[in-house]
Amino acid sequence: MITVDAGGTMITGEHITLFHLLQLKYALRLEIRGIKNSRGSVYAYVKRNFGFKGNKEKVLAQLEEKITRDFPVPD
Repeated sequence: MITVDAGGTMITGEHITLFHLLQLKYALRLEIRGIKNSRGSVYAYVKRNFGFKGNKEKVLAQLEEKITRDFPVPD
C-alpha cells in the first residue's frame, strides 16, 4: 500500500518489493549509460540475486519483464 499525507509518503506490503525493483531498473539504465554506482555494479547485483544471464541490456530486459510479470498494471 502507498499512503501519502502531510508527513510524507509511506510504502508498505508488496509495494516495497516493487519499489526496490524499480530502483534497480533505473540504476541499471544509468550504469548502461556510463554512470557508476558507488556501492558497486548494479548489473552484477541483479545477475547474482535474480539469476539472469547476458550482457547489461539483456539483463535489463529480463528485469523489466520480471517487473511487468510480478506486478501487472490493472485495467
